[in-house]
Amino acid sequence: MLQIAAYIPNLMDRSRFGDSVQIIKTLEELKSVEADVVFVDLARSEVLKYLPSKSRVIGFAPHIDTDTLDAARAAGCEEALARSVFFKRLPTLLGVSDV
Repeated sequence: MLQIAAYIPNLMDRSRFGDSVQIIKTLEELKSVEADVVFVDLARSEVLKYLPSKSRVIGFAPHIDTDTLDAARAAGCEEALARSVFFKRLPTLLGVSDV
């Protein structure tokens, strides 16, 4: 089974992930997390320094923050998506077909 973790400081956003996702609460935890896929809220600029190296990382930020999205790709995010696109695709990313 796919192991999924998420660094999502915003409590409202965090509530969208369900019980099957390991919630990472600190940047230190993020750096050392062992998961197949890690979702990252890119709103905090320092998060890019803590991206795990052994996981597929998918980040999101406001669509108008193109500098952050570009920096995330350069830092190793496989995908850096506009926030609205990320949450629209979240059921698919989580492997849930009918949500």
